[in-house]
Amino acid sequence: MRLFGFVLAAALPLVAQVNALGSKDIAEGWLMLFDGETTWGWTAEGGAKWKAAGGTLNSDGAESGWLRTTTQFADYVLKLEFQTAADGNSGVFLRAKKGAEPHKTGYELQIFDAHPKFPTGGIVEHAAPLRKARINPQRWHEFEIVTLGSRILVKLDGKKVVDLNDTKSLNGYIGLQVNKNKPIQFRNIRLRPLGLAPIFNGKNLSGWQSVQPGTPPAQPAEWTARKGQMHVLKGPGQLETKALFDDFVLQLDIRANSADPVFHPNSGIFLRGRTNAFWSGYEVQIRNEFKDNDRAKPVDFGTGGVYSNQPARRVVSSDNQFFTQTVIAQGRHVSTWVNGYPIADWEDTYPEADGTKGRHAQLKPGPISLQAHDPKTNLDFKNIRIRSLPK
Repeated sequence: MRLFGFVLAAALPLVAQVNALGSKDIAEGWLMLFDGETTWGWTAEGGAKWKAAGGTLNSDGAESGWLRTTTQFADYVLKLEFQTAADGNSGVFLRAKKGAEPHKTGYELQIFDAHPKFPTGGIVEHAAPLRKARINPQRWHEFEIVTLGSRILVKLDGKKVVDLNDTKSLNGYIGLQVNKNKPIQFRNIRLRPLGLAPIFNGKNLSGWQSVQPGTPPAQPAEWTARKGQMHVLKGPGQLETKALFDDFVLQLDIRANSADPVFHPNSGIFLRGRTNAFWSGYEVQIRNEFKDNDRAKPVDFGTGGVYSNQPARRVVSSDNQFFTQTVIAQGRHVSTWVNGYPIADWEDTYPEADGTKGRHAQLKPGPISLQAHDPKTNLDFKNIRIRSLPK
């Protein structure tokens, strides 16, 4: 109980701006699930139409349905705000699966005062609210939800309403519900993954190994560790974990160092590659360069883009400044955030590798690898942490 309370307390700082993250939030690993402008990272189930307008994700209630994230999440702190009429009927789905019954495959956090057993703040068919709540149509209400293993703890407007232990679902999509003729709007939807553990001790390269290209380079990559940071110069080269990972949440802080404003260091993070295989697996790009002074025009897929598959939506990060990169890989889906902003959301539709030639989905466990791209490589990495995800 004490440990759970500590986790929650560490996640509570409020954000002053709507649909934005502050520097403290970014450092703590918070992710924007709604960018304030688009439905990127969400997909609709059912007939309801959803749109991003006026800084909200909303539906007019012409039809019923739900809007779900395209990424699944396991253990996290989730914050969101909602506003609806006094007789509104909506909900937030947690750890749900795709399809028409998210309240059965996952958990439905109720937004409906008139439900006889599970009114606003309760989890339908699992937990009645610990205190009575009322929807005020003149204000925004806030849910704060912690899922940690079998535990689900919910606060509504700062007051605890649910404390549930249940193992029905430990991983799944987050969803927003709309019922016919019951318009609803949401904003400030943000999430902080929980349970990540360091894979770099900040002192040495224990747990990592260097991999060289087939032809020895003129300037092999030089990897060092000092004062909490991993530093690399020169290249090409690669440093990979000895441990293998398939489905995971990865967060790390990166700085690309450049003394020349027209030169932008090139690097990447490889996942699900083959052990001791040079630059194999999926690559999440590190390159803070863009065209025409427009950050929405990345060069060479841009930081956070899935190399050769999906470019970054925009280049959020800059050289000579630490930025936080988040990668979630689960099955065929890879999603990324840079400084908490959603960057890539990609699904591999190719068949899994079967030993034949051609392109294949890479779903088997592999190392996490950091790339030294060329002789001009100069990067720092720190706070490298990961959490394997349940299937």
